[in-house]
Amino acid sequence: MSRLSNLVPAGARLPRRVSQLFAGLVLYGISMAFMVESDLGLNPWDVFHQGVSKATGISFGWVVLLTGIPVLLLWIPLRQRPGFGTIANLVVVGFAADAALAVLTPGESMAMRITYLVVGIALNGVATAMYIGARFGPGPRDGLMTGIVNRWPRLSIRVVRTSIEVLVLGIGVLLGGTIGFGTVAYALGIGPLVQLFMPAFAVPAADAPAADAPAAHAPAAHASAADAPAAATEAEPQAGSPQVAPAVA
Repeated sequence: MSRLSNLVPAGARLPRRVSQLFAGLVLYGISMAFMVESDLGLNPWDVFHQGVSKATGISFGWVVLLTGIPVLLLWIPLRQRPGFGTIANLVVVGFAADAALAVLTPGESMAMRITYLVVGIALNGVATAMYIGARFGPGPRDGLMTGIVNRWPRLSIRVVRTSIEVLVLGIGVLLGGTIGFGTVAYALGIGPLVQLFMPAFAVPAADAPAADAPAAHAPAAHASAADAPAAATEAEPQAGSPQVAPAVA
């Protein structure tokens, strides 16, 4: 039962927490679509996702989903346990991104592309605060980061996150992913945005049992995002009160 308790939601204000989690994950996928269609640059993980999508012909959303599976498997040797939100993140974000990309037209003028970028980053900040605030566990990518840090405490979150994101960014660029002004804007803006919105969405600790409480790191100043999210979520979200230094995904 102790293992199941980490996957099954529990605690007070459950309806609010669950609805907030899924709304945040859907919004996260939509925010990714806006950034993709801006064509002005993505966060490191999404540069990777886009690069793989271009190289394989698989849709962006499916790449987000499929990439999360091997990343989640890397949690096993790190003895990291997924939460309910981890599994939801794995499934929902990719489908939401594909659905939004299907209806969102590419930015034609520079003004439209910049608008897409600004909207995408702002929505990402709100979405990250929502899913981290729900306290249901980190996303696969952020959990990988925190798992490594927990396994080897001498390593800092900043070093681990930066190393992972530089690696995926480099691979993504080689595969044709988009890097540019948006990449820098996201890195600089996501941390402050998550911190701004977090008070509105953070569920009080008393309403979120310890079994559910993720070690949250907003996509931080995370020089990127993905999971939420090193950490302003850096989330693809993860103990105690969420902090913003965010991952999606």
